[in-house]
Amino acid sequence: MSRDGRAAPAFGIERRERIMDEIRRAGKVVVRDLAVLLGVTELTIRRDIAELADRGLVTRVHGGATLRSSLDTSVARAADASGPSRFRLGMVVPSLSYYWPQIVNGARATAALSRSQLVLRGSTYDPADQRRQIAALVEAGGIHGLIAAPETSGQDGYSLLAWLDSLPIPVVLAERRAPTALALRKLEWVTTDHEFGAILAVHHLYQQGHRRIGIAIARHSPTSGHLRRGWARAHSELGLDSSLTVDTVLDDIENGHRDARLDEVLDRCLATGTTAIMIHSDPQAILLEHRCFDRGIRIPEDLAIVAYDDEIAENGEPPITALRPPKQHIGRLAVETLLARLSEGPKRPMQRVQVLPELHVRASSTSAEVTGG
Repeated sequence: MSRDGRAAPAFGIERRERIMDEIRRAGKVVVRDLAVLLGVTELTIRRDIAELADRGLVTRVHGGATLRSSLDTSVARAADASGPSRFRLGMVVPSLSYYWPQIVNGARATAALSRSQLVLRGSTYDPADQRRQIAALVEAGGIHGLIAAPETSGQDGYSLLAWLDSLPIPVVLAERRAPTALALRKLEWVTTDHEFGAILAVHHLYQQGHRRIGIAIARHSPTSGHLRRGWARAHSELGLDSSLTVDTVLDDIENGHRDARLDEVLDRCLATGTTAIMIHSDPQAILLEHRCFDRGIRIPEDLAIVAYDDEIAENGEPPITALRPPKQHIGRLAVETLLARLSEGPKRPMQRVQVLPELHVRASSTSAEVTGG
């Protein structure tokens, strides 16, 4: 550290080694955070990441980088050696920094293996922005098919889905599905069975001896509704009364009301005798874990925690048990589905696939001493 408390600047080779260490540890890095950590400018970090990407070690994403797997490297080399692209595939995702980089990596690797080009655009979770980004790709021409992750609820979401269904190119949704009430016939999709993931979480906690198992979700997340249905279904199947425990949202915890909102959740856990809780997503689970530490609530002895996403859950203290959607596999299947549609045309039956998540058990949910309620 320098005398003013800042990190001492690192030299080029050492700095890039540190960047690789951080990516291997966390799976991805953010330019802004690395600049503070290493005591250099964000421009310097971007140049370092560009050099590492040129060497095939990382994949650049908006605002940072992710680790480039051996599969990414090998298929890219195979594609370079095999001639011109077979298809140009558009892909629009609502984030390039959380959850979606692994899906993009899986899609890119599979596209390269098939000698196809993936044209990526990032949007926000706003339906209007999603439509703008998709329209820009389609209207520019040259896109044979599209992978998208649009908003699927409310009137704006319904309109967006209907518009996608009407496009003159095939569309595959990734981690999204259209409501059956819309009766859309052209859209295909590949998604994680989030409802089953919630069932896995509740059954795991039940096996640990918990009988009052709460849930805290993000109100506007496309995943939340599936998680709550799975949580309620598991309670019914196990003969538990879900009305006796915590069922809440955590929308405000990063907007100036964090401690008060987290305290409200913990107070309700104590008042209802809730001894375990499933939280979507990882950052909220870690914040709740911190608040438990501040209040002297022991994890998992007093409250067991299971997170959903498994992006950063292992960085909790203790490491947090989490459901992990098969993100790279979702990306691969989305591309495979789109390529099959492009190759076989309308004679191919419509395909709508669900893939199961995995439960990664860690210290936040095991060895708890609880009593039934």
